[in-house]
Order: sequence, then C-alpha cells, then structure tokens
Amino acid sequence: MRLTQYTDYSLRVLLYLAVRDRQSLSNIKEIADAYQISKNHLMKVTHELGKLGLIETIRGRKGGIRLAKNPKEINIGAVVRQTEEDFHIVECFNSELNKCTISPSCKLKHVLYEAMQAFIKVLDGYTLQDLVMNKDELNFLLLSGQQLD
Repeated sequence: MRLTQYTDYSLRVLLYLAVRDRQSLSNIKEIADAYQISKNHLMKVTHELGKLGLIETIRGRKGGIRLAKNPKEINIGAVVRQTEEDFHIVECFNSELNKCTISPSCKLKHVLYEAMQAFIKVLDGYTLQDLVMNKDELNFLLLSGQQLD
C-alpha cells in the first residue's frame, strides 16, 4: 500500500501542529521549512484540512493555522480515507478502467482487498495524540531541522 504525497503532507501538517502549543498559530512557510517541502503543495493541503475541519485557518497579518480539534479526536485512518483520492492499488479495484482478463476469476484481488482493509484498520487504531507522545523530541527536530539517528 502506498499513500499519495498529498496524504503524506496532510499527516505531516497535522503532526507539526500537534506538537505546537495549541493556542499559538503556525504558518505554511515555517511548516514547509521544517520539512523542507514545497510551500505551494502545503497551501493546497492546508486548505483541504481546513475544509475537513481538522485545522483552523485565521486570515490576516497575524493569522496562521492551528489544530481545530484535540489530537485525541483526530483519527489517522479517517484522515487517510479523507485525503486519499482512491484505494485502487491494482487495476481491478477500479471497475471503470479494469481491463484485466482474469478479473472475474482472480483470487489475488480478494487477497489485496483484505490486506488493504487490514492496513486501514491498523490506522484506525491510532489518533494524532498517539503519534506525538514524543512531543519534545519532535519539536526539537522540526525547529532545528536536525535528524536523530
């Protein structure tokens, strides 16, 4: 199973905001700098996270973004389902584009479907709070741009 860059960046934004003080505002530039990723991509991601009600966006000169919910209320499986375009990990999962000859009798697609469901079930077992239990370490890495081995 592979997640899109969009979902990866969505999760990174949520992680970044979860380790910050809940009342303080962050901005796209500081998040992009912390992860060394595209500011333009993050603009799209944060817009969508705002529409999903996961982050709060405050406009203006002193504006910024912050979590709209407590990290305990943000389920990772739900975020992945909301940010992934689809879960067509193989052609036969997409009924409109499926041209595989053996699809009507294929057992592999059932195995892959079961594996995908297990993947999502594991993600459903975690909240954003679970992922930031090492808040101080994450904050250090995000603010310093250093990597721990």
